[in-house]
Amino acid sequence: MAIKITDECINCGACEPECPNNAIYDAGVSWKFSEGTALDGIIDFGDGVTLDANEGQAAVSDEVYYIVSDKCTECVGFHDEPQCAAVCPVDCCVEDEDVVESDEELLAKKAWLHAE
Repeated sequence: MAIKITDECINCGACEPECPNNAIYDAGVSWKFSEGTALDGIIDFGDGVTLDANEGQAAVSDEVYYIVSDKCTECVGFHDEPQCAAVCPVDCCVEDEDVVESDEELLAKKAWLHAE
């Protein structure tokens, strides 16, 4: 599963610098696939969908920090546990039951994000 930030978030920002994929953003801030990854230019998701990795995407939340599930690898391949959850003082970084991925899928996503 990817990790999500619940509305109990106190906007402390402790999680953001811990993410090895730059998948965590402040409330209301747009995001890009290219930020914190090796992705650049037109990227192909393999299902007929393409987009520019450098193009800004709409913020997922306007109220609390948020995690972009397409960039979240639960820190698999980097750390033993999701670092956002490890540093969160209010335990609001939790598994996202809507985005379930195996360790193999998370490792493949990591390799795709970082051109490994």
